[in-house]
Amino acid sequence: MTKINFYDQVADENLKFAVIIARHNGKWVFCKHKKRETLEVPGGHREPGEDILTTAKRELYEETGALDFDMKPICVYSVTAPWNFNGKETFGMLYYAEIQSFEKELHSEIEKIVFSENLPENWTYPVIQPELIQEAKRRGFLL
Repeated sequence: MTKINFYDQVADENLKFAVIIARHNGKWVFCKHKKRETLEVPGGHREPGEDILTTAKRELYEETGALDFDMKPICVYSVTAPWNFNGKETFGMLYYAEIQSFEKELHSEIEKIVFSENLPENWTYPVIQPELIQEAKRRGFLL
């Protein structure tokens, strides 16, 4: 069973991921990976020596081509699942970004970005990412 928890903060060295709920012109911004048929919000692993905000900005750019954006931290989240890191609780930082402009083409494993007024039905991480969006709404980041 997958368990998701939310925290206001944890020790910085525990943050392994950054996930960014992004919007552009009133629409959700989702990514479609080249090897999958599902959609996801941008995000990824923290690189050695990188602070978590830098991770979030890098991942948002790599996965969406976002050039100009405003980003704010929402909260820390954690995932505990038998299939994830041997069942250990792993932590990430959840951000919200309002994107103003994009690069003309993507240069990563992402095939395309999708703009939508609605949340997808075909999530890559259906147990996790809808919960992150609900928490962002609960904390007043999404109306």
